[in-house]
Amino acid sequence: MTYQDIDCRTVDGVMTITLSRADKLNALSRPMRHSLLAAFDQADSDDTVRVVIVTGAGRAFCAGADLSKGEETFDYAKRGELRADGLNRDGGGLVSLRIFACKKPVIAAINGPAVGFGATMTLPMDIRLASTDARIGFVFTRRGVVPEACSSWFLPRLVGISQALQWTLSGRLFSAEEAQAGGLVSEVLAPQDLLPRAQEMASEIAQNTSAVSVAMTRQMMWQMLGASHPMEAHRIDSRGMQQMGQMADAREGIQSFLQKRPAQFPLRVSTDMPAVFPWQAEPSFED
Repeated sequence: MTYQDIDCRTVDGVMTITLSRADKLNALSRPMRHSLLAAFDQADSDDTVRVVIVTGAGRAFCAGADLSKGEETFDYAKRGELRADGLNRDGGGLVSLRIFACKKPVIAAINGPAVGFGATMTLPMDIRLASTDARIGFVFTRRGVVPEACSSWFLPRLVGISQALQWTLSGRLFSAEEAQAGGLVSEVLAPQDLLPRAQEMASEIAQNTSAVSVAMTRQMMWQMLGASHPMEAHRIDSRGMQQMGQMADAREGIQSFLQKRPAQFPLRVSTDMPAVFPWQAEPSFED
């Protein structure tokens, strides 16, 4: 598949998506947005892909929206792109929703500045690692706009409302170390160690786990963030255990443990996902 403004490669079960507008600090373009949506579609449909890593080319992760159109950047009407119903969807939100729905784990390897969409696109990813070169900023109030890409839902759930407001109200840039202290990233690494660490984490998942169990676990964890009572989780857990407990991966997981050998899980995400969860209807990510 041919992509624009990203590079996409799969090795040993790990798809690495590299934002590749290095001359523009990997700022989001429309072709990049469409390519990201297509790449996550490809990741979900390809059973050889077990984990996705997202990183940036050059010295930046992603500088956010491309502001080269000046004051028209966020003005759909002035750009002649306002929909007839006046309800243009936020492009960054389309990407975040697609990542949220992904059936494969997603690791952000934040190699440099991650600003605006460059910060918010990482929020629906499952693990965020940062280089010591990274600087992160939810800069929307300094541009006269508001947080986008569903970040008003994701960010407070990840770091708490007080920390989320401290970063978003000020719009300031902050260090990778501050991001780690605030719970946004799990590890801060030297630049040369960032991708190897992301690949190590990805390989640990790809080589040792059931793809279907991972897909279901990812969605259970994210979806239960909005649950109003633990009984909702109990219902989902019970349905999932009942379905998976009678399938081939559970049998293989137990047999491999008893026989002290690596597991060879036969189930595939593309064909064997049990339809037990109420959110499994496929959402639409069209403009």
